[in-house]
Amino acid sequence: MAGIPWLRTGREELREQAVRRIEAGDPDGAASVLLADSDDWWDGPAPTPEALRAVLTARTLREAVTLLGMGRVGAYFLHRWSDPTWLAVLALTARHSPGVLPVLELACGTGHLLRELRLRGHRDVTGIDVVFAKLWLARRFVVPQARLVCADVTAPWPLQPPGTPAYVACHDALYFLPHKEEMVGRALSYAAGGGVVLGHCHNALVPGPVSGLPLDPAGWSALLPGAVCYDDADLTRAALAGTRPRARTPEALTDCEAMAVVSVPSPPPGYGPLSVDRPVAGRPLRRNPLYSGGSLRWPGERWRAEYEAAARAFLPDRVDLSPTVLTDARAGRLTPEVVDLARRRVLLDLPEGW
Repeated sequence: MAGIPWLRTGREELREQAVRRIEAGDPDGAASVLLADSDDWWDGPAPTPEALRAVLTARTLREAVTLLGMGRVGAYFLHRWSDPTWLAVLALTARHSPGVLPVLELACGTGHLLRELRLRGHRDVTGIDVVFAKLWLARRFVVPQARLVCADVTAPWPLQPPGTPAYVACHDALYFLPHKEEMVGRALSYAAGGGVVLGHCHNALVPGPVSGLPLDPAGWSALLPGAVCYDDADLTRAALAGTRPRARTPEALTDCEAMAVVSVPSPPPGYGPLSVDRPVAGRPLRRNPLYSGGSLRWPGERWRAEYEAAARAFLPDRVDLSPTVLTDARAGRLTPEVVDLARRRVLLDLPEGW
């Protein structure tokens, strides 16, 4: 459906409903059936049949997210480009980039990382997620060229290994999943020596409104023995400063809210790392949509509660951009001022249909 294989386990009735719609000559109805499905953690109301039909002709990501009734998850996807954990992803990927390896992102959501890699010339990118609606948004608005698969990463993967070393990443998702050791074992097998990156893994030792099934730093690092560990907050600071993040031992991470665990071999001699921590020259940048009339407006109380404290380090309360800066940004001219504003997420490279 929409070029996305739908291979979920434990959803036989849903599959049969979609197949019956296709056989009846109603592919839009089949898409609506799949778009209504969610993961087992979601506790929000299901979208109405009318909204599901309307989303098929939505013209923007914002409109589609609203019609799908994604609530706090929708705010996360719409403003992922602004949150501190995204800066951590950029710093981590710049430090441990996939190079020329094929990329597989687990629980890829709407494809933010896959889009960043595609923008920088990386062609072999695959995303797998359990929620069809997220992948449909990725296909329609965020990263149309990626290979996308709807399947459960906690079940045996319906993916043929590439036959060469690969780069497997999972950001801001693994703490939700049971059977982590089994899933990471599959990732290591698929990577075949290429590398595995586990980003934004919540620390069970730090109290807070954390969903899912987090581990402590020792537990996370045990999933990838001998791997390099980082404090997520250090990664965010490194992205803002344009510096190299500092590796930490698991023992030094007991107080961090979240961490990253990386097992990626050193790149071959002469290889230039794939930088994702600065804009792509020539691509238009626009003012962060969190700014309305120049003033910062948070996208909801849930987003604000989770990200405001860290986001205030780089998002000023008010922004007044000169016509010259806006003209340079729209033309993709990376002047020092444009680069600085992009690093601080005041200017963003958003999908055309955001």
